[in-house]
Amino acid sequence: MENISVQRTISNLLDICEKLVAEYTQVEEDRVKNDGNASICIIDGDGNVYGKMFGTDKIKMRETYNTAWLKASQVYITGVATGEYEKLVFNEAINDRQLGIKRCDLIGFKGGLPVMLNDGTTISIGVSGFRGITDVELIERAIEGL
Repeated sequence: MENISVQRTISNLLDICEKLVAEYTQVEEDRVKNDGNASICIIDGDGNVYGKMFGTDKIKMRETYNTAWLKASQVYITGVATGEYEKLVFNEAINDRQLGIKRCDLIGFKGGLPVMLNDGTTISIGVSGFRGITDVELIERAIEGL
């Protein structure tokens, strides 16, 4: 996929996420997590970083973006969803030293996924601000909406 096409796809994905964030913010269990503040971070195969913060509290938006970036960057490095990678490491199914992420730096939370686009391009996405299961669902629904 050409870089312009990737950028266009990611822009569309961010637009879809914005609508979904508004929807999930209405769910009490998700809204109370960060008072309706959330973020998404996307890293393409060339290492370009895209993102968006949602909400009104700049400090909480910053905190959620930091977590979203950690999730997306861990997926970018490992190619494995957050939460799943940690299971592989702690069950000694993989040697975590090969990829350079120290165990104490593993994110652990769900909400980071590798996503293959229709043309075979892989992007790494991290969402933060809701419950982990909601973060994952938001990504999955956004991809379906492309």
